[in-house]
Amino acid sequence: MSLEQRLNDGSAVLGVVGLGYVGLPLVVEMAKAGHKVIGLDISEAKVASIIAGESYIPDVPTEELAELVKAGLIEATTDFARAAECDAVSVCVPTPLNEMKEPDTSYMESAATSIAPYLSGEVLVTLESTTYPGTTEEVIQPILETSGLTVGDGLYLAFSPERVDPGNPTFQTRNTPKVVGGVTAQCTKHAVLLYERFIDTVVPVSSTRAAEMTKLLENIFRSVNIALMNELLQLCERMHINLWEVVDAAKTKPFGYMPFYPGPGLGGHCIPIDPFYLSWKAREFDFHTEFIELSGKVNESMPYYVITRLMEALNTQRKSLGGSRVLVLGVAYKADIDDMRESPAIRVTELLLEKEADVVYHDPWIENFTVDGRDIPSVDLTADEISKADVVLVITNHSNIDYHLVVRSSKLVLDTRNALKAFDSNKVVRL
Repeated sequence: MSLEQRLNDGSAVLGVVGLGYVGLPLVVEMAKAGHKVIGLDISEAKVASIIAGESYIPDVPTEELAELVKAGLIEATTDFARAAECDAVSVCVPTPLNEMKEPDTSYMESAATSIAPYLSGEVLVTLESTTYPGTTEEVIQPILETSGLTVGDGLYLAFSPERVDPGNPTFQTRNTPKVVGGVTAQCTKHAVLLYERFIDTVVPVSSTRAAEMTKLLENIFRSVNIALMNELLQLCERMHINLWEVVDAAKTKPFGYMPFYPGPGLGGHCIPIDPFYLSWKAREFDFHTEFIELSGKVNESMPYYVITRLMEALNTQRKSLGGSRVLVLGVAYKADIDDMRESPAIRVTELLLEKEADVVYHDPWIENFTVDGRDIPSVDLTADEISKADVVLVITNHSNIDYHLVVRSSKLVLDTRNALKAFDSNKVVRL
């Protein structure tokens, strides 16, 4: 039976390399479509958790995962030889930047190297890890072809960027459209057949490069527009204009405008990182992506601006930042999730410590917060703890925070997220 037939009738065994925020939800959707799925990861803890039917990803309910594991539709292992059983393998591993802000494709290369010896017959490999245009064909294809298979002839290779938004109650894996681009037309065809099994809308494009560029465009668009808001925020502060009010007014226009918001800096696994992938690759073509680089500069400066505003706010209380007790409220990178990747709270707290502030934090989603090797004390959000702080610094606007208590009990609040827009109090200073 051909791979096309196995994909069509649901008998194809699917594999997923990398069982994190992208991989585990993908595994679950594949299994819900009736496929047997083998999850592959180097983390013994993740594998053990899945085998036990216990989810460590908030967007994946434990009850749902446990039912699929019990039914024999999901297995997990650290043994990459199990890739030999798979008709299709999706790679969902991290793609960070190194210290020089250059792409680090080592996780993708390691994943490809780990599965290549076990590929045989007709098999599809799709990459979901965000990267620069050309990675699939220039870096990953040669590794996979060490299997003895040739891309386009038995080995089908495609890129399909993940579009995961942790904590989004509306758009999750199944109902978020999936862009797919293969090395050849047959590669694209087989990848579309795979994703149509468990994704509502699949959008084929002409090449892997087009698919790789699509994801970068999505995140660069956000980065540039957020940088614009961050720059206007600083201008509006000098002009004594409330930018948050201006944005709310502007978004009443029903056409030609999309709201973006300022903040203490960028966080998460995409927007702070992905634009640099393209700016790095552009140098190969003697091209400088000035908008991308400028937006990165503006966004990376925001933690410093937060510290400046914090010092100005404390000055009104005749206090210096050094020695002041700062209660950082929210350290996850966005509201209502337990993810700290690239959170602006990390850099802000580093700067607070450099200024010799006494820093504590409260975040109902984050149990431990370590900065520069120092464990930042976690405190309960009580009237007593709030009143002990010289200033409360709102970095993440979690919805389960009692902001009435914060305003009532605090001496001073610097709100970087407009979380306290409903409060008219001279205690509250907005970024």
